[in-house]
Amino acid sequence: MNFTAPVSDFMTRKLVTVLPTDKLDVVKAIFDKGTINHLPVVRYKTLVGFISKTDILNFRKGLKTSPGEDLEEKARLKHYAVEDIMKTGIATLEPTDRLNVALQLFLENRFHALPIVENDVLVGML
Repeated sequence: MNFTAPVSDFMTRKLVTVLPTDKLDVVKAIFDKGTINHLPVVRYKTLVGFISKTDILNFRKGLKTSPGEDLEEKARLKHYAVEDIMKTGIATLEPTDRLNVALQLFLENRFHALPIVENDVLVGML
């Protein structure tokens, strides 16, 4: 593997994104499909945040204590928006950054995903 190759050689270009105003039940439905664990949050193709499956699990933590409280959980997920719990100020890379830089970021910060941004526009994920 060429560790000096650009991340554009390895990044995913087919992205699933959400809006800051999307409700958390929409995000939960995406995560429940089981293939995605991190979602970039965009406004007009500009990355404004990041939300993970762990963020949703932490939001839901402690809600279900009895069978009747399932309705309360669904109501909360429909009431709160992505922008209420998303992470902001996240690390990004550019498509021309080298793979070894990305690997170092993953290692040092224990990241599981990195958005790739070009001219403030989200173009991929690593």
